[in-house]
Amino acid sequence: MFRMPGVVLAAATLTLATWAGAAGAAAAPPAAVQTPTPPIPSPTVACPPALPIWGQVTATTATSLTVAYTMLLSPPCGYDPPMQVLLFTSREDAEQWRNPAAQALTGPERNGTVAIGGLTPNTDYWFRFSEPDGNRDPYVIGGPARTTDQSVCAATATVDNRWPGGFTATVTVRASGSEPVQGWRVAWRWPGDERIQAAWNGVAEASSADVVVRNASYNGTLTPGASTTFGMMVWSSGAAGVPALTCGR
Repeated sequence: MFRMPGVVLAAATLTLATWAGAAGAAAAPPAAVQTPTPPIPSPTVACPPALPIWGQVTATTATSLTVAYTMLLSPPCGYDPPMQVLLFTSREDAEQWRNPAAQALTGPERNGTVAIGGLTPNTDYWFRFSEPDGNRDPYVIGGPARTTDQSVCAATATVDNRWPGGFTATVTVRASGSEPVQGWRVAWRWPGDERIQAAWNGVAEASSADVVVRNASYNGTLTPGASTTFGMMVWSSGAAGVPALTCGR
């Protein structure tokens, strides 16, 4: 009977401790809930509706083409120099980037020219642009541009009359090789705003500043050493004159 108070006291102490623990647990603040932060999207670059690069063949020889280029847009919408210019001998190969015939690297300028040599005379070529690391331009397929025949003909021009705003000129085409010429073409690039208003004894084709004059139906065959002429009337705001000419088949 003397142990009962101790048992009662121990039980009371245990009950009080259990209640205090429960009360403390109930009073503890709830743990903070971590809300994930949504990722910040990267800004989208809006590229203008323009070709990132432009090119055009400006000169031909029997074994080379010269391509003028302009890098119109910079990354991420365009390119930085240098760029590769690749040549193909068919449009199908150019479209598929298949069997390039030759290639050359541009200089560090955003506007310039690049000459590509080692080509086959009297052959059509198409060109495309690619970055050196293999990133290919998907838009521009230039051509066809034809290399000239080796020493088949030569062309020289003479200004006959001039006046403010224009002039007339005669171009002499001569068979300079050892074989007859069966059809000829003379090409050049105007340095300014010159434009052909009329042509005779030849068929003129012009695309911007680039001009090609082909033989007429009656003067395309020349024996070795023989020559023929064609004439033209040209509008020009500058000095009268015809630049260096390229002659071939």
